[in-house]
Amino acid sequence: MDLKNKKIVVIGGGTGCFTVLSGLKKYSVNLSAIVSMADSGGSTKILREEFGILPPGDIRRTLVALSRSEKLLSDLFNYRFNEGCLSGHNFGNILITALERIKGSFEGAVEEAGKILNIKGEVIPVTLQNSHLYAVLENSQIIKGEDNIDVPKHDATLKIKKVYLKPKAKANKKAKSAILKADLIVIGPGDLYTSIIPNLLVKGIPEAIKNSRAKKVYVCNLMTKFGETNNFTGMNFVREIEKYLGGKFLDYVILNNKKPPASRVAKYEKEGAVFVKCNREDCKKERFKIIKGNFLRKKGFIRHDPNNLAKTLLKLLE
Repeated sequence: MDLKNKKIVVIGGGTGCFTVLSGLKKYSVNLSAIVSMADSGGSTKILREEFGILPPGDIRRTLVALSRSEKLLSDLFNYRFNEGCLSGHNFGNILITALERIKGSFEGAVEEAGKILNIKGEVIPVTLQNSHLYAVLENSQIIKGEDNIDVPKHDATLKIKKVYLKPKAKANKKAKSAILKADLIVIGPGDLYTSIIPNLLVKGIPEAIKNSRAKKVYVCNLMTKFGETNNFTGMNFVREIEKYLGGKFLDYVILNNKKPPASRVAKYEKEGAVFVKCNREDCKKERFKIIKGNFLRKKGFIRHDPNNLAKTLLKLLE
């Protein structure tokens, strides 16, 4: 199969986006990563408040995922200071902030950082407008900030009713263009309400996905997350994606059916997370094709195997 002219767009943020991109970058496809601009925790939060910069955290992770430079340079971008006035900051976040001042724009900073890391493809902020993520819980309580939704200080057993951006944000023209030109659009995996859906809240993104001729695939999470997706099944994840897409536009859903051994799950269960299952009867009613298989990484954290996932995604281009 000739992949040279195939265009793949990956939409997300955080470690899920990293996994997909690190697998796909080994192939001769044109990659574009559209990254959420909702991050507001840790180093990113300080840089947003003190420098007025768009959040660099997820951008940095995505750049590293696509890097073709020596490992030392990637490690440098991810290096976190543990002492002094820089404690808690990532070197990459500070570098992107400095590049933004030098180049005069956040987009210019991302482009230059991509050159330094010799990335394969392009990294595109989903929006160039400064906005914050809010969540409305089932008791009508409003939670402000991606970091407070991600690491709840409120009653985490309460269901998230909806999320929204304030102020509202318009799509980056480059993001819309990449989506409309794509042959394959990959959504997820990643934290549902704090990494994936923030992209779909940006005005113009759901419309571009709907109008794109690309095949659209959602990669479902392996585990739930306490405070966000308590006891979610695979179809619960899909329903929320479709809700914020504004319609049933998905062509494929990738679901892992290999449960990790108890020894690997134990740590997650202590944090209130459970293995994501899919009800067979629910799956039969869907218009999209469900691709089931063992997508579990063999050891370490419970994450998708990047190579297996990449091969499965590339088969969809045939």
